[in-house]
Amino acid sequence: MSDPNASPQQAPIGQPVPPPPAPQEPPQRPTPDVAIISQFCDDVEEAMGRVVKGQGGIVRHLLVGLLVQGHVLLEGNPGTAKTLMVRTLGRLCNLEFKRIQFTPDLMPSDITGTSIFRPDRAEFEFRKGPVFTQLLLADEINRAPARTQAALLQAMQERMVTADGADHSLGDVFCVIATQNPLESEGTYPLPEAELDRFLFKLNLDYPDAKSELDIMQLHGAPKSPDDLAALGAVQTFSAVDLRVMRELIYRVEVAAPVANYALSILRSTREHTFLRAGASTRAGVMLLRASRALAATYRRGFVIPDDVRELVVPTLRHRIFRTPAAELEGVSTDQILHDIVGHTPAPR
Repeated sequence: MSDPNASPQQAPIGQPVPPPPAPQEPPQRPTPDVAIISQFCDDVEEAMGRVVKGQGGIVRHLLVGLLVQGHVLLEGNPGTAKTLMVRTLGRLCNLEFKRIQFTPDLMPSDITGTSIFRPDRAEFEFRKGPVFTQLLLADEINRAPARTQAALLQAMQERMVTADGADHSLGDVFCVIATQNPLESEGTYPLPEAELDRFLFKLNLDYPDAKSELDIMQLHGAPKSPDDLAALGAVQTFSAVDLRVMRELIYRVEVAAPVANYALSILRSTREHTFLRAGASTRAGVMLLRASRALAATYRRGFVIPDDVRELVVPTLRHRIFRTPAAELEGVSTDQILHDIVGHTPAPR
């Protein structure tokens, strides 16, 4: 038996000493092939640009939400192409699409479904509601009271509906894109905080610039109907199968520890700001990093940089933080507060 304390064996005189074994590097995670994701976004943005003008940044963030199974809330004045944008997205990605028009008299069962008695079998049968789809447009969601809005809570969080003691899956592709008019409009209800926290992004649609608005007037003022999406160039580019593949790739995009700590610093600063009575939740931090992975992939990177986090801070957190009365009196918006926090949070180099 060899002595463990013995000195290393010497090479014979005149023979070269063998080099020491090279240290083994820790195994590296393979860099994801993000080219398919970047190409997906470029193709959809190009096709969407033929139908919806002047909303390129909104479209990119919509695609990020779709890639990470996140729900999106679109807010804008009537006539800013919110509904058209979502319908076109469903067509381009070949997703099953359904729309629910939220009204004050809408009932929860009108969303999730209802049980109907079948006399021939002497039993109740569950008739699925419009929530059973792949891409759901909840149009003017703030036109319905909180009781009806709450019907979406389980669907958005767990992707299932419980009815008569049985769970009904909505599938792994299920995504909600809701639209709403500003709260200053008549006949609207504020969304409950629990429901707001389930949205990955809140995206604000503004009026397009003058050139884009002229293009819209010429395009949709022509004899062709805006509902004729094929004539406007909105043809299928990808499918739900491609979407699942891209989602797997996104989970392999790297987030270095300094970048994660940078996102955490922004998150915790929202809980200490004097103009905020409630900061962002831990779920918001998880969603921020998940979305940053997808955004990095759309820019053909297999890793997240601080700029990705900065770009998504406002759409991810603006609906999850709540101002104090002092901030409301001074007219300081949540977006201004978030920009202030980002500007005072040092980014890693």
